[in-house]
Amino acid sequence: MATYLDTPGRVCRSLSEEDMELVHALQINGRASFREIADVLGISDQTAARRWARLRSAGKLRVLGLTDPIRLGNSVWLVRVRCTPDAASSLGKAMARRPDTTWVNLDSGGTEISCSVRTRSPGPEESPLLQKLPRTPQVVDLSAHCSLHVFFGHDLGPINKRGPLTAAQVAALTPPDTPDRATDATPPVPLDDSDRQLLDLLARDGRAATGDLAAATGLSPSTVRRRITELRSAGALYFDVEYHPDILQQSFRAALWLEIDPSRLAEAGSALAAHPEVAYATATTGTANLYASIDVATAQLFYRYLTESVATLPGLRHTATAPIQRTLKGPGPYLPTTA
Repeated sequence: MATYLDTPGRVCRSLSEEDMELVHALQINGRASFREIADVLGISDQTAARRWARLRSAGKLRVLGLTDPIRLGNSVWLVRVRCTPDAASSLGKAMARRPDTTWVNLDSGGTEISCSVRTRSPGPEESPLLQKLPRTPQVVDLSAHCSLHVFFGHDLGPINKRGPLTAAQVAALTPPDTPDRATDATPPVPLDDSDRQLLDLLARDGRAATGDLAAATGLSPSTVRRRITELRSAGALYFDVEYHPDILQQSFRAALWLEIDPSRLAEAGSALAAHPEVAYATATTGTANLYASIDVATAQLFYRYLTESVATLPGLRHTATAPIQRTLKGPGPYLPTTA
């Protein structure tokens, strides 16, 4: 589950049960028609459309069409930047404006920035950001860890674990062209210029009308529909729901870095992915070879999670945590905060 740009001091407000059903449906199938959603939820399509319009216009959520880096032959690097306290906010905002970054967070009391950086090659040498940061005077220390295997994330979020829809409703909404997860043997999906333009538009509005996408790309509506289906079937394109932080119902977020015995890494990663507190989990390079983003309501519950759930993970050798103070950018294109 994604989060909108954070603003300090916001009060958490929960969505209604009816809104949560709609959100859960959109997380499963971001481009499902209101008729398809309405049939599953047992409401009218006008009601589904009205609820969506209200939430979207209020800035509560948006649907994003995002790409799986593995299916495009890209690499993802989890980057930790420790900098001088006076520079963290400005440097983090500059990193958030870059198109090659996602999930830019201020951590550890505002002295550390963490983010995800995508590169077109297996190594970091083609990333201008990773080449520039070590030479930045305000940067005290930098480490980059390649994401090796995502255990939980992309089109899956906490609402997939805790959402109100039944298994039958989830099955009815799941697209028939949902692909298997990418593996090392999966060849990259080739893209042409029209594909890239289409994907850029979907990254800003995953539910953009086919006619609008056709007009913007110069493709026919039938070609747009066909190409979205093909890219989705190939696993290159998936849809996610991005939320404003005041509806998350969680006020304590933390980055969790774990050192796991390599022989138990797959087992530990799968177990971690099943935890309801985990919003994202991936195996990484480095001594800390398993990373997770954690969402809980309080620091006390985070302590309980560490001592009761994390402590029992197979092969656990070491644990490190960093509270997430503020999110400057989520998984979609950068949108400056107006609040």
